[in-house]
Amino acid sequence: MILRLDELAIDLPKPKHPSANDAAAIQELLGGKFGEMSTLMNYTFQSFNFRGRDRLRPFYALTSAIAAEEYSHIEAVSYAINLLLTGVTERGTDPKPGPLSDAVDARNSYHFLASGQAALPFDSMGNPWTGQYVNSSGNLRLDLLHNFFLECGARANKIRAYEMVTDPCARTMIGYLLVRGGLHVYAYAKALEVITGVDVKKLMPVPPLSNAKFPEAVKFMEHGLHRQLYTFSPNAYAEAGIIWNGTHPEDGSKLEVVQGAIQGVPYPVLEEEPQLNSPGEDDFDPEMFKDIAKKLGLSDEWKQRHG
Repeated sequence: MILRLDELAIDLPKPKHPSANDAAAIQELLGGKFGEMSTLMNYTFQSFNFRGRDRLRPFYALTSAIAAEEYSHIEAVSYAINLLLTGVTERGTDPKPGPLSDAVDARNSYHFLASGQAALPFDSMGNPWTGQYVNSSGNLRLDLLHNFFLECGARANKIRAYEMVTDPCARTMIGYLLVRGGLHVYAYAKALEVITGVDVKKLMPVPPLSNAKFPEAVKFMEHGLHRQLYTFSPNAYAEAGIIWNGTHPEDGSKLEVVQGAIQGVPYPVLEEEPQLNSPGEDDFDPEMFKDIAKKLGLSDEWKQRHG
């Protein structure tokens, strides 16, 4: 079971230059073959399907913890896409002037035709994510080797996306994923080394470019996020520490397993886009819930959100 927190993993700055085409490029990190949806579903199904988990508990715990974290990565990419799309068309309720006319030049028209200027489970070219990207072979070595390859492929795409977009919102998100994804690469390399004796970490990093090259990634590394493996559980998966221990290959810092989740931040507020009828409930008055919120003991929280 997954415990959901009403938080975002990182603080994303408001884009200086909202761009539909930058948002389209970042979609690759969400719904592409090596995107966050693929990492989530690969590790999730491998954890669900893990046979012999009691005897091989450390490998199960490692895969399960990383799987849970990937959910937060999907959120982070989605919010970066949403923020990049916020305000790129003319706001208003009158359809006659053609408020979406600029959208015909956007690379991914699905952002306007299929959603309210928001993220979708597609790649950068609008192709839908598919379960064919999931590898859950049932063989531990094969799955770990696939996961190592998947994280390396994801890292390559993140670096390329970083070089395509320059807005701080997108680059902050990518810097975070480079750090956390780099941790996952190393985690699967260590798991393969434990089970086979092969020093897979000698292949790292793939591509051969240190995270220190990316200023946004360095900021997260300064907080230890390149060496802290979170269990994303209040009391389970600590056995991942049997694999995740020692020192980090990039700076020699001590590896650490942290019980629980990364400290999050409030979600960015996504402005309404009336020209897309999003959300479209103009006549709804949240005040109608005030009495019910009071009876449920939610009056303080309700007042904070709605004034």
